[in-house]
Amino acid sequence: MKSPRSLPCVLSIGGLDPGGGAGLLADARAAHAAGAFACGVAAVLTLQSTDGLVATHNVKAALVASQARIVLKAQRVRAIKIGALGSLANVRAVAAIAAANLDLPLVLDPVLMPSRGRGRLLAAGATRALCTHLIPRATLVTANAPEAAALLGMRVDSLPAAHEAARALLKLGAKAVLIKGGHLTGRDAVDVLAIAGDEAIELRSRRLTLGPMHGGGCTLASLIAGRLATGASLIEAVRWSKEAHYAALGAAFDVGGGARVLSP
Repeated sequence: MKSPRSLPCVLSIGGLDPGGGAGLLADARAAHAAGAFACGVAAVLTLQSTDGLVATHNVKAALVASQARIVLKAQRVRAIKIGALGSLANVRAVAAIAAANLDLPLVLDPVLMPSRGRGRLLAAGATRALCTHLIPRATLVTANAPEAAALLGMRVDSLPAAHEAARALLKLGAKAVLIKGGHLTGRDAVDVLAIAGDEAIELRSRRLTLGPMHGGGCTLASLIAGRLATGASLIEAVRWSKEAHYAALGAAFDVGGGARVLSP
């Protein structure tokens, strides 16, 4: 009998979007595209679709931790990806999971607010805890300009400001930071990748003319986590994921509702 193929797992901790465009289901598609098997821990249950977020309901921290521990104990988890956590208690619970698994690369996508709709995906009082307890554990923080601005309390509205924000997040303890340039202006979309101890790298791509998109940040972070799980270096994982993400943006799907979705 032929031996079964072995796959590394990505443990994704985040929100469940019943519309499928973002959160854990988007994470699963991206991890699979990157060559890994997706495992999902629900930290936030949302009422949303491609028309936007209506409401959120936070999962209790003890249940979040139990979901994660049972997968980490049994399966071949080789990377952790963190998205929407909802509550301060969940930030602390996930930070404890991260502290107990320091050998695993951790990609933190600091989801704070929805791109469409109303409500929060991280409680306002939990932002400081995210900076104190989770960013220092992160192999990579992937933040768009508004997220970086909210975390740091500064304006991030230009490429020089993106460099400054990347340096500031490194000072909080992250090993590397990717400030995404989609919300900035210019002919090219420029992401800033800063790695502790090295010069920052600018990753440029021709800006696409797109309508509303849903789940782009989840997809990119999970592509990177998936490549890290397969053994790629950080720079290799980011460059490969940027290419896959760009292709997915250009071929996004209309599944109804107000925004298109990605399926890399």
